[in-house]
Amino acid sequence: MDSQNTLPVNKLLVAEDNESNFLLVMTILKRDYQIIHALDGLEAIQKYRQYSPDAILMDLKMPNMDGLEATREIRKLNTCIPIIVVSAFAFDSDKQEASAAGCTDYLTKPIDARLLKETLKKYLS
Repeated sequence: MDSQNTLPVNKLLVAEDNESNFLLVMTILKRDYQIIHALDGLEAIQKYRQYSPDAILMDLKMPNMDGLEATREIRKLNTCIPIIVVSAFAFDSDKQEASAAGCTDYLTKPIDARLLKETLKKYLS
């Protein structure tokens, strides 16, 4: 945290269409990050452009545009930002597809709070 300000320094974009999943992530991370919420892939791209977050948590299955397509579009704008998939789909083929789309890492639901925090710290330190 910035000693001059009470707001966390790092901005985190959470692309998640399920309200309870978003609230869980918010509860885990709200003390350490400014959370920006997107309900689908299209909104994730728009909010990425608007807020320039430091990292993105990306669900895969969302309405309007899925997380893989949103990742591909964001990668056209920024090749370095950490994009971490948070998905219920845990097959190796899903992980390979996410990696090919440009995702940096892959976490499975249900979310492990400790692992989520450690993963973000790894990419934002």
